[in-house]
Amino acid sequence: MSAQKGNRGEGETRQLDAVIIGAGFSGLYALYKLRDVMGMDVQVYETADGVGGAWYWNRYPGSRCDSESYYYCFSFSEELAQEWEWSGKYPEQPEIERYLNHVADRFDLRRDIQFSTRVASARFDDAANCWEVCTEQGERVRARYLISAVGCLSAANLPDIPGRDSFQGEAYHTAAWPREGVDVKGKRVGIIGTGSTGIQATPRIAAEAAHLTVFQRTPNFTVPARHTLFAPEDQAEIKKNYSAIFERTRRSPAGFPYFPIERKTLDVSAEERQQILEELWEEGGFKFLWGGFSDMMTDPAANALVSEFIRNKIRASVNDPETAELLCPTDHPYGSKRPPIDSDYYVSFNRDNVSLVDIRSAPIEAITPMGLRTQDAEYELDVLVFATGFDAMTGALLKIDIQGAGGRKLADAWAEGPRSYLGLQVAGFPNLFTITGPGSPSVLVNMPVSIEHHVDWISDCIERMRERGETRIEATEAAQDAWVEHVAEVSKMTLIGQADSWYVGANIPGKPRVVMPYTGGQPLYRERVEAVVNADYEGFEFRA
Repeated sequence: MSAQKGNRGEGETRQLDAVIIGAGFSGLYALYKLRDVMGMDVQVYETADGVGGAWYWNRYPGSRCDSESYYYCFSFSEELAQEWEWSGKYPEQPEIERYLNHVADRFDLRRDIQFSTRVASARFDDAANCWEVCTEQGERVRARYLISAVGCLSAANLPDIPGRDSFQGEAYHTAAWPREGVDVKGKRVGIIGTGSTGIQATPRIAAEAAHLTVFQRTPNFTVPARHTLFAPEDQAEIKKNYSAIFERTRRSPAGFPYFPIERKTLDVSAEERQQILEELWEEGGFKFLWGGFSDMMTDPAANALVSEFIRNKIRASVNDPETAELLCPTDHPYGSKRPPIDSDYYVSFNRDNVSLVDIRSAPIEAITPMGLRTQDAEYELDVLVFATGFDAMTGALLKIDIQGAGGRKLADAWAEGPRSYLGLQVAGFPNLFTITGPGSPSVLVNMPVSIEHHVDWISDCIERMRERGETRIEATEAAQDAWVEHVAEVSKMTLIGQADSWYVGANIPGKPRVVMPYTGGQPLYRERVEAVVNADYEGFEFRA
């Protein structure tokens, strides 16, 4: 489709090659690839007033990436990699936001991004083989391709607690933190949630608040980050080896530049195992999960040993034995929930101004004008923080009224859980591509690596269609059914489905319980996707 931005009659719908929803990592790279490399006419719509996606919204205290900076970044431009300098091992939110703004400026991406604009609906026109996209402001455009870059963790989950709107103090969700920050000095603060966000925010808030009360339903395993700043020689070494580093991220199971060592947890002596785990603990980060033993996420007995190692670290860190035991997870294997990394989380509970409240034994009954009431106590608060996560993987896309071929709604197609082919397309929704959609490794892999893989696949597919004069691509129901079955089978080989986590939608009342990410690892996934392409896009139907 040849698109013209100007010379339209009044009321004429603007014609585009592609609409991209979202301007985070996914949207920025998709815009660059489709516009600058392929010469397409592209419009990006972004709800926020700036680029960054998750790194625009999540400004809460302590917000920090848990993948190391030098490979949590784009690899498509050698010049970009060489010119940008990360301050240290684990960058905080402001630094990542600056990086993404630098990317937007360097490649002149803003001129095709419309900020402060939310897409309300998208309807597929069967006759014209294109999408009609409507914004909440009433703007309508038509585009051959619709590309979802909405992110896996972008639809904030605000729990429906009785009295939530009656609170007379300040209330914030961590994913909608004010740009100017929140002054908690001298205030009584309550934080609900002990996932990755709550674990990062707790030490920072505790350092300033008069008192912090942490309301915990499920304790979480977390491993120390061991953040350090980069010296000039560190920067030089990284830049010298960037090509090899990026190549390793594309070949490793989780998108990191290292691989699991082919040794099993029970194949070494107890003394050697303890030494290996101690060394990994001192190094910190995701290497504890992905760089130690090859069977940690597949063998329950192996995982139990590692889980107990972490529990012993908690007991050694927290002075009060009762509090320490409350912080020890016992109802899920390590790694079956999103495995956070932290800076001084457990030792925060040694502070006189920090209290832990177990809301599993005494659930929250209501939020009151003065604070929060559980089954057995009332807590007066000045500030209430919801670190309650996201409607992950599907929530942001289902907020949009998407109707595919024949008017079929995506919400109906996913009523019993998300279904996709390769996490890239949904049967019945032609010309719609989902970057890191459900059914792909996405959140189980260093995200920029997954994102670049998907954007490259989408652009190659569109180029193939242009060469053949095709205007429509659609996953078949049979291919989708087979892929959904494969994703489910592979998930049984790991421990990921054994926790009530957002991986399976358990944090959202009424959401179908399905293991949403592909758990077979990045190499197997890439192999399957490549096989589909080599078989002339087997499982997809094209029309000219």
